[in-house]
Amino acid sequence: MTKSKKPDAATGALTYDDVRAVSPALEYYTKATLLEGLWKRPELSPRDRSVVTVAALIARIQSMEFRFHFGLALENGVQPAELSEIITHLAFYAGWGNATAAIVVAKDIFRERGIGMDELPAAKGKLLPINEEMEKQRATQVAGNFGTVSPELVQATTDVLFRDLWLRAVLAPRDRSLVTVSALIANAQTAQIPFHLNRAMDNGLTQAEASEMLHHIAFYAGWPCAMSALPVAKDVFEKRQNKAPEAAKTGDGQKTKQSGDSTMKITRAGTIPSMVGPRDWFTGKVRVDSLFPADGGRHSNGGVVTFEPGARTRWHTHPAGQTIVITQGLGWVQKDGESIQEVRPGDVVFFEPSEKHWHGASAQVGMTHIAITETVDGKAVDWLEAVSEEQYAR
Repeated sequence: MTKSKKPDAATGALTYDDVRAVSPALEYYTKATLLEGLWKRPELSPRDRSVVTVAALIARIQSMEFRFHFGLALENGVQPAELSEIITHLAFYAGWGNATAAIVVAKDIFRERGIGMDELPAAKGKLLPINEEMEKQRATQVAGNFGTVSPELVQATTDVLFRDLWLRAVLAPRDRSLVTVSALIANAQTAQIPFHLNRAMDNGLTQAEASEMLHHIAFYAGWPCAMSALPVAKDVFEKRQNKAPEAAKTGDGQKTKQSGDSTMKITRAGTIPSMVGPRDWFTGKVRVDSLFPADGGRHSNGGVVTFEPGARTRWHTHPAGQTIVITQGLGWVQKDGESIQEVRPGDVVFFEPSEKHWHGASAQVGMTHIAITETVDGKAVDWLEAVSEEQYAR
């Protein structure tokens, strides 16, 4: 769906005028309910919504929407290499034909935007470290259940998927899980959802984000597909909640640690790709490097945010507050109703819960800070209006 351009005969893109000529109600729902409603909800970032949407569309081969949403994904911070890898991943989880249908559209977008081979992932690239114990458990269970039915498929699942595809470093594990679960829901593959939804939450997807993902997919795969996934998701959520107290007892209470094992969770540098700051969050050029998500009993997330000169956040609030630590450059911060304050490396700023504010680089010098944000019911931020040039120049 294009916003104002004339239909493109090569892509078959529709305009609002085209939709209105057939269904004025659908035009209204597209604008008000979908693009200005669903897409503005803060429970998922614009980038995550693009990842979910692209996965659902490719899974269902909804090629009429490919061009608009591939372009929107790139604008929302999905890197060309990541979009390429999403298509590759979905060849395995939605079918080769679905992936090649996506390539037909993506190749033209890449050419128009000047995206070259040097920006795409290599056929054989860096692999993430594997959790051998978890993979052994998975492989043993699958082999025990289905090894005599199709040993070739069971072996390929291990060798091609979990010891290769899932370890490709181009996509962060959370993103790869988000793509997989979205495709499974979109195609009503409910039998596969429990394993992959659990894996997604192990990879950093919060319950609140998973809940919003289901809500979002309903608009792109239809209510029946989303509703069919609800009982499965409910079961996963409840079982994980029930396991948490037991894990706390055996982990913290008894401190059972076998020799050679480690209960320390380490997120290795380079395992979470950088993302371009989405336009719905920032003005100007911003890079966000996630440090840790709010998961596994942790109720805060952390990241490194790098602002080019003149770049800043939108006005926003945090339900439980936020702490930022300036690490480089020269920054500006402002609380609503007060004057702009200058901040430098080593300065620590705490924004109170529900305090309307913004932060970013100065006009001439960039700034980098670490942000640590508490969550309430999985929610960390409410994004508001942009900081105008007049407000920023004060």
